Amino acid sequence: MSQQKIPATVITGFLGAGKTTMIRNLLSNTGGKKIALIINEFGDLGVDGDVLKGCGAENCTEDDIIELTNGCICCTVADDFIPTMTKLLERAQRPDHIVIETSGLALPQPLVAAFNWPDIRSEVTVDGVITVVDSAAVAAGRFADDHDAVDARRADDASLDHESPIEELFEDQLTCADLIVLNKTDLLDGEGLSRVRHEVASRIARKPAMIEARNGEVPASVLLGLGIGTEEDIGNRKSHHELEHEGGTPHDHDEFDSFVVELGPIDDPAGFAEKLKGVIAEHDVLRLKGFADIAGKQMRLQVQAVGGRIDQYFDRAWAPGEARGTRLVVIGLHEMDQNTVRKAIQALV
Repeated sequence: MSQQKIPATVITGFLGAGKTTMIRNLLSNTGGKKIALIINEFGDLGVDGDVLKGCGAENCTEDDIIELTNGCICCTVADDFIPTMTKLLERAQRPDHIVIETSGLALPQPLVAAFNWPDIRSEVTVDGVITVVDSAAVAAGRFADDHDAVDARRADDASLDHESPIEELFEDQLTCADLIVLNKTDLLDGEGLSRVRHEVASRIARKPAMIEARNGEVPASVLLGLGIGTEEDIGNRKSHHELEHEGGTPHDHDEFDSFVVELGPIDDPAGFAEKLKGVIAEHDVLRLKGFADIAGKQMRLQVQAVGGRIDQYFDRAWAPGEARGTRLVVIGLHEMDQNTVRKAIQALV
């Protein structure tokens, strides 16, 4: 009798949508299933992996969490993802389910297509692609260009692209979804949420299921067990890049940059966060996350910023012998002046 394929769930969504929080909740409520988790981050500071390793889930130990940093998984399928999957499948104790968290800048399409590779196809199937949406960001117009202004510019120059890199990526992640999770709905009223639903639905021709969530709280029974087999349908979910460059140049992320800022101890975390909002707004930082050393505290402070929203909380004690320090990863568009942003953040301490 042939061995049953292992289901894999791909969780995607733009920077700061709440993917890691949703996975952390998921790992605590899997009904005893043994989960293997693959995490991909844009940049070389593995914040999400560190967060998830500290969640203490018995069914997903640190050995079951694999981090792929310094590059989006959609661009490193052959070099990183396929070898990682191969090693995972060679384990004596195979997982019951594989969960893959993509970078917030990743296209899910190339990753899903990789499940059709011969060595993977016979062993694993894509249970479903789940796209997490920051509802508050959509309501604020973060993923929508001023189309009237763009149309006016295109009247003078027809070669101008209609959509920004952020807008295209947002639509590509929606296009690949089997389930869309409208997260952070607690930040909106009923009318605002209705507008978000309409905005998201208008972005894609396919109409996958759409649910609402607060703080990434979605039952495991909803996220796992969709049974879609998405790899079989990936040809119908092409990204903007695939449609524009079929058979041409490979996808890249030249539009985005990331870098790490290292600081000393912070005396006033609330004051630091308030001043940090100004830097983020002035330099149009898309995402900032990391850990901070708070003077006089034995706990490490986790810092998560999406636009002007900054969350801070103590996640765990500093381990014996662990080097204390403040390390923040900053992600923005390519034209962002890294030196200026770094100096602006350093000047806050």
